[in-house]
Amino acid sequence: MKKIEILFKKDTRSGFGEGLLEAGRQNPQIVALCADLTGSLKMDAFKNEFPDRFIQTGIAEANMIGIAAGLSIGGKIPFAGTFANFATARVYDQIRQSVAYSDKNVKICASHAGITLGEDGATHQILEDIGLMKMLPHMTVINTCDFYQTKAATIAVAKHKGPVYLRFGRPAVPNFTQENQKFEIGKGIVVNEGTDVSIFATGHLVWKSIEAAYMLADKGISAEIINIHTIKPLDNNLVISSVKKTKCAVVAEEHNIYGGLGESIAGLLAGNFPTPIEFIGVKDEFGQSGKPDELMTLYGLDAHNIANAAEVVMKRK
Repeated sequence: MKKIEILFKKDTRSGFGEGLLEAGRQNPQIVALCADLTGSLKMDAFKNEFPDRFIQTGIAEANMIGIAAGLSIGGKIPFAGTFANFATARVYDQIRQSVAYSDKNVKICASHAGITLGEDGATHQILEDIGLMKMLPHMTVINTCDFYQTKAATIAVAKHKGPVYLRFGRPAVPNFTQENQKFEIGKGIVVNEGTDVSIFATGHLVWKSIEAAYMLADKGISAEIINIHTIKPLDNNLVISSVKKTKCAVVAEEHNIYGGLGESIAGLLAGNFPTPIEFIGVKDEFGQSGKPDELMTLYGLDAHNIANAAEVVMKRK
């Protein structure tokens, strides 16, 4: 297992804020909308530099999506931001009817996703959003792992034609990807090559999977770690080529095990290369209030459980 350096720790929502500002500087057609959470989504810098391209909709998420859809008709590229719960479940009808159905060029930017929202509890956390969004035709779904990758993804999303769901988080997490990286939508990244088990991870669980790989390496187990930042479209070729080598897989995500990345990979493998697979995710529960790290441990979203799942699935080859 190669050593992967932590450059610093920072929240992925700040990566979104910096990426949005840079994208706005590159393209005057980019506009931003926010539902009364400008500070939380780190959209202040864009608002301050481009006040005439920023719309504060207030706590009216359905209106925000409708306005964004309308702006896209006029050639604007709207980035609509709020908490992931309110960006999806609260406005699913508007997203389906006004954005996805007509393939509008709207970017839905969702912060504070998963249980790492922490103390606000189940009413503000969401563990179903990836499933909701990936089921919509035309929708691209992206879930980034660290600050630099989120910044790069935001800039890439601005250049992509069509609706996008961009998911990121609240807590400071290890940044281990490189500045000024090229972000390719739909292309997974091999973080570490391995031969014994494939670990497909997304979002905050990518670093946890790297930590698990260190644990496995101490036992002589070679884990291939793949960062699946784009859940839809899935990098089918990379997933299949990896499991053809390792013959087993673990999928790790901060999401319900139903409807998330795990189901996408399981469906792909069932139709192409049936493979033993274990799932690290929330087991069909709502979250609860607590500190992010404590909740990740409580729901089994940590390196220890990923490493254990790898050992379990290897016995099923």
